[in-house]
Amino acid sequence: MRLQAKTALIAGAASGVGGQLMGIGGAVARLFAAEGAQVIIADIKDDVGEQTVSELRDFGADAMYIHLDVTDEEQWQQAVTATTEQFGKLDILVDAAGTSFRSKVEDQSLELWDLEMDIHARGAFLGTKHAIPEMRKVGGGSIVIVSSIYGMVGSMSTSYPTAKGAMRNFTKAAAIQYAGENIRVNSVHPGFVMTPLTESIFTEPGIINPRLALVPMGRLGTTEEIAKGILFLASDEASFVTGAELVIDGGYTAQ
Repeated sequence: MRLQAKTALIAGAASGVGGQLMGIGGAVARLFAAEGAQVIIADIKDDVGEQTVSELRDFGADAMYIHLDVTDEEQWQQAVTATTEQFGKLDILVDAAGTSFRSKVEDQSLELWDLEMDIHARGAFLGTKHAIPEMRKVGGGSIVIVSSIYGMVGSMSTSYPTAKGAMRNFTKAAAIQYAGENIRVNSVHPGFVMTPLTESIFTEPGIINPRLALVPMGRLGTTEEIAKGILFLASDEASFVTGAELVIDGGYTAQ
């Protein structure tokens, strides 16, 4: 019970239904609940989010669902307020919301550029901004921002690695600013993982096989493997870890 008595708000966590392909946020929600946390799932996918919460409650977890568009500051304020009203505090924030569009620079539309920057970079900023005051009240907390290996290296896409790179450096800025208040901010950088977001491309042999050829471990990661890394950063076991990058990629970026 590594998160016993902790309250965790997880953005982008709707897809956590048992027996279905899970997103990283959904896998985090299930693991956090199993480790004793009070879990708040926040997402725009209300039906599946409510289903995930229902399952967690059936397992005896203390869980609730909140609708959250991570690009909307008012909705972030409402999500944090609902969390503290329900559970009295906020100890952990995980920002796992995301999207992805593939295009080269010349083909990149301004609309999709702005959307990726808003969901990833703006979402991470707004969540962190509104979580910090509540964490300060309880003497500290842990914020985990889910970036990507493409926040560290380039890719054939344009807006996605740019936005994920912004999340990486925002994490470091926030970590430095609030380290003295025991508010830790770290980023996680998953490699190739099968999720509802990547399923359509990772089931195409012409797309997945060349990628796996570049992974020393020769396979996709799982959302559960990413969730375990996030659990470490969220827990008190990582009490001296802030501003760090946890890469979980089967060795891809080690080359």
